[in-house]
Amino acid sequence: MDEEKDIQEKSVEEIAREQEASKLSGYIYQKFFDCETSRRSDEDRWLEAYHNYRGKYYKDVKFRDHEKSRVFVKVTKTKVLAAYGQITDVLFSANKFPISVEETRIPEGVATFAHLNPLKEQLGDGLQQPSPNMEMDTMSETPAPTPDIAPLGFEGDGNTLEPGSTFQDMEEKFLSSLSEEYKGADLEEGPAPLPEMPQIKPGQIAARRMERLIHDEIEESHGGTELRNSIFESVLLGTGIIKGPFTFNKTLHNYDRDEDGKRVYNPQTVKVPRLEYVSLWDFYPDPSAKSIEECEFTIQRHKFNRNQLRNLLNRPFFNKKAILETLQDGPNYEDRSYESSLDIGDDDYDGNDSHSRFEVLEYWGIVDKTTLETSGMIIPEEFTEEDELQINAWVTNNRVLRLVVNPFKPYRLPYHAFPYERNPYSFFGIGVPENMADAQAIMNGHARMAIDNLALSGSLVFDIDESALVAGQSMDVYPGKIFRRQAGMPGQAVHGLKFPNTATENMMMFDKFRQLADESTGIPSYSHGQTGVQSMTRTASGMSMLLSAANLNVKTVIKNIDDYLLRPLGESFFQWNMQFYEGDLNIEGDLEIKATGTSSLMQKEVRSQRLTMFLQTVQNPAIAPFVKISEIIKELAYSLDLDPDEVINDPAAAEIYAKIIGLQNNAQQQGNQEPPNPDGQPPMEGAQGLPPEASGTDSKGTGNGTIGTGNVSQPGEMEFTGTTDTPPGIN
Repeated sequence: MDEEKDIQEKSVEEIAREQEASKLSGYIYQKFFDCETSRRSDEDRWLEAYHNYRGKYYKDVKFRDHEKSRVFVKVTKTKVLAAYGQITDVLFSANKFPISVEETRIPEGVATFAHLNPLKEQLGDGLQQPSPNMEMDTMSETPAPTPDIAPLGFEGDGNTLEPGSTFQDMEEKFLSSLSEEYKGADLEEGPAPLPEMPQIKPGQIAARRMERLIHDEIEESHGGTELRNSIFESVLLGTGIIKGPFTFNKTLHNYDRDEDGKRVYNPQTVKVPRLEYVSLWDFYPDPSAKSIEECEFTIQRHKFNRNQLRNLLNRPFFNKKAILETLQDGPNYEDRSYESSLDIGDDDYDGNDSHSRFEVLEYWGIVDKTTLETSGMIIPEEFTEEDELQINAWVTNNRVLRLVVNPFKPYRLPYHAFPYERNPYSFFGIGVPENMADAQAIMNGHARMAIDNLALSGSLVFDIDESALVAGQSMDVYPGKIFRRQAGMPGQAVHGLKFPNTATENMMMFDKFRQLADESTGIPSYSHGQTGVQSMTRTASGMSMLLSAANLNVKTVIKNIDDYLLRPLGESFFQWNMQFYEGDLNIEGDLEIKATGTSSLMQKEVRSQRLTMFLQTVQNPAIAPFVKISEIIKELAYSLDLDPDEVINDPAAAEIYAKIIGLQNNAQQQGNQEPPNPDGQPPMEGAQGLPPEASGTDSKGTGNGTIGTGNVSQPGEMEFTGTTDTPPGIN
């Protein structure tokens, strides 16, 4: 009896917990319905834009009965693909994800410069710094301290050590995460006083390591493909959505060898960041927000098949029991009104589970703590005094599949929404099809009118007087047709009528509104291959001016992508790595994330040109001692997207190679010198050791076998062999 009572009480507790969980699910679904209602007008805009892109007439377009043509001229598709191609070409032209990491101008917690001073002395635990007042002893050639020198740590000198600390601790502070890597190198903070002293930039080293790490993580998660998908949707619908980085457990397929030498499969699971493209149709932001920063919550709508829902069992913090019960209950997905227009609905669903879907809502946002406690969530101790919590919940129907506190610190929503053209009074932006919707409608209208008119004007219409013809004749018209007339009927019985051709005027209006479409979208037709020669496109300079002006619109769009996607995305990757990265790359530092769009690409080209010019300038021996050539070469390689660590030697290796090259040059010069004269005879006179006859003083003009040397004799001279007789008839 007691066991049955315990089971009954336990079942009651489970029922109560499920009822409380259904309250949280109902709360999230209510938020979802509010978002869905508030964006109905936006969905209409997106559907019209999608139909214009596909070349289909939207539901509000009606045709008269006499209109025969239903042609749709796909100018919108051309403009969308042109804009998408220009944007992706700018962002990915350097085969590099457009995010860079740089150190701040005055980094905190890490030194801007650190150098190795070979003149400093080791004094026990500490390091004696060479003072500006230190004089060189001419006898020993070692620095001799003057009487005003005090040991490091003297009160008031600015270098006083804290109790219990050593000089190694000071080195660790200004090197930050690089202290272990450069342990024992005896580096000093600050720039090197002499060009010959080795120097590093700890802040820059950490920044470039972080940049390589972020690029590697994005490439492994196929971030470039996800970004292209979101850019295309932003061009088409006005807004693109990227989710991430969020933590994903990746399986590494490792194969180890056992004691017998056989390969054994030993997989490992590691945490990696991941990016994901989210369709705008499945994203429901806070209705009162104008940007992602203002959102109190966001909801993503998932459409899972049975296999995708079952795969959630392997992901952390998911309620396996709730997932299995959802699978057992069967599909619960309901098609939305817009899905039939997008051809993505389940119209062929016949009751078979293989064609069905499950609807799951992913909620990120703020929820009252009381609601969470009653839903069975264990509140961490650090949040016991909070009234609201940032959570992530996955719900379907009345079940909560996942419920955790937002794991990101600082708190952030893992979504990035960026507009093609920003609307300051709405969360959603404006795309290319919306900008040219009116022009597209008028172009379609005039194209249909031109075709209907050509159908009339291109065919002959007949006016027939049947009373003048013999009854019972066929009215078919063909070459050689004979009409039989009634006897005695005057006048012509068959008349051909030709309608005027107005297609030219209609196509002139079509071309006019095509130009207006160019103006409204900022994408001129010549930028994507319009045929025909215009006045400004006859010369290369004129075409260059037009293309430069057309790029202004693309630069504006790239700026929106930089501000609303790339920079926040880079900051999110930086925060994720600082919180979850398990490797040891020494990437801590005072770093700054920068989005590198079209402006950054142009800046790199200009920067590399300027560095090359500066490198040529410092070849002057008077300027060379004041310049650190190694740093210039590193920056030049970095501006050319080359890794300085791979293509440039360190100072020690450079010195060795310089000696090798010097020895090779000396050997080559010695090989080119003339061998000594064993007889002690003086060298031959004349140019280049030639005899006087071949030194350019030969008056015979023969050059003694050397072509082009010697002087030709003039008439009257002894060596002149020509005739000097005067021809007859000349005085």
